[in-house]
Amino acid sequence: MTATETWLSYPDAPRIRTPLPGPRSRELLAEQARLETDAVVYAKYFPIAVANAQGSTVEDVDGNRFIDWVAGVSVLNLGHRHPALAAALADQSGKVWHALELPTEARIAFLRAFVDALPGRLRGHARVLFTVTGGDAVETAVNLADHAKGRHGTVTFSGAYHGVHGGAANLTSGRRYHRTTSFHGGHIVRVPFPDPYRPLLGPVGDLTNATIRYLEHLANDPHSGVDELSSVLVEPILGEGGYVVPPDDFLPALREFCDSHDLLLIADEVQTGLGRTGKMWAVDHAGVTPDILCVAKTIGGGIPVSMVAYRDDLVPSLPPGFHLGTYRGNPLGLAVGTAVLGVLASTDLVARTAVRGRYLLERFRAVQATDPSIGDVRGRGFMVGVEFVRSPHDRAPWTDRAKAMRHELFERGVLMHTCGGFDHVLRFMAPLTIEDELLERGLARFAEASAALSAGPPVPARLAPPVGGPRPAPVPSIALPPSVPGPAGPPPPGRTLP
Repeated sequence: MTATETWLSYPDAPRIRTPLPGPRSRELLAEQARLETDAVVYAKYFPIAVANAQGSTVEDVDGNRFIDWVAGVSVLNLGHRHPALAAALADQSGKVWHALELPTEARIAFLRAFVDALPGRLRGHARVLFTVTGGDAVETAVNLADHAKGRHGTVTFSGAYHGVHGGAANLTSGRRYHRTTSFHGGHIVRVPFPDPYRPLLGPVGDLTNATIRYLEHLANDPHSGVDELSSVLVEPILGEGGYVVPPDDFLPALREFCDSHDLLLIADEVQTGLGRTGKMWAVDHAGVTPDILCVAKTIGGGIPVSMVAYRDDLVPSLPPGFHLGTYRGNPLGLAVGTAVLGVLASTDLVARTAVRGRYLLERFRAVQATDPSIGDVRGRGFMVGVEFVRSPHDRAPWTDRAKAMRHELFERGVLMHTCGGFDHVLRFMAPLTIEDELLERGLARFAEASAALSAGPPVPARLAPPVGGPRPAPVPSIALPPSVPGPAGPPPPGRTLP
């Protein structure tokens, strides 16, 4: 094991001391089930009660420790309780917790840093509208586009996930989410996302052109059934839809289509933004500037904060109260957000994520070569999807296999979650700050889980050996750049390495 003085995570993870879930976790899970709604889902996927979390690791109430490849679904790009974020939170907590829309030092500092960090031509030339959640940001962005253009109609894509409350549920493509809302307003036009593994509108080499031809039909054909449009809403990489990376020319072509038809391009970077894909923003890979950008998740470091950034010349003005919400622009979250931007700007963490992302693709594809149930491995940076299929020939989604892998990994002390239309894709979304050695341990356990399932019916995983005991043989790997330690700062209260 390498020196752990600079580690943000528990150095001995994964460490499984009890059958899962442990006895204390069982008690708390049962009490949660008694008191809380049946709609809770994550406790079914990962049946533990959390006691503590550090960096890229989570400890349950029974002393079991897990490598966290979920990161709050890309909320924790800088990991759990990053020292710089904890220091910012502690400082702000002694000043102002809630201030409505009144300016505070925290608010102005965040706005300056955020506008200076935006992609392309938005940088230094944007205005910000605070919202509360990612879904709230997206719904507000669509309302803003409709208001700016004086038209109603939004192109969205199959596989899209833009939130599940209010009107955002209609922008999301999944039928199961539509059934949970009574708010069915808005004019939504759904178009197939250009998925290179599952092309619908044309051959792989012509995916972008085929998609644009279909969009031209919708916009130009008086019998297309589309009366009017104001905007196109897109995730640069599908998130919940399966971590699907479109062709490189897709976003530039979409930008050109919007410009030629007087439409606004809305980029939903709630999951892809802030370094997750190896660029500060996923649109940076294509050199495209959206008219409106939706941001949430990582910007608050675990505190609910979200916002919409839009071109400062988009509308002359917005009416007072255009969007309301008591908790918008919370000072605690904005202070943390400024620290998030500071860490990303002052380290080479984003660049390292690009390098390590390419390495991850190699390692997951090495497992794919030995496991025919893995049909595709794709991604950018720390946004990698591993798709499971019943056959590599017909590519039928294999939901049970993906869920079995999630369980096998859980038993081995690694948290990894599914996505995709059939919940058949495992997605890697660990904190960007994960230590190299923890990354290697997780990859080794992924290979073990794959081999165990390929060998026959799932078998219980062995308990992890004690620290210093024998470990699985290392999986061959390429050299990684040295880890980037977090900026200096006082540790959060109660945080000590074991």
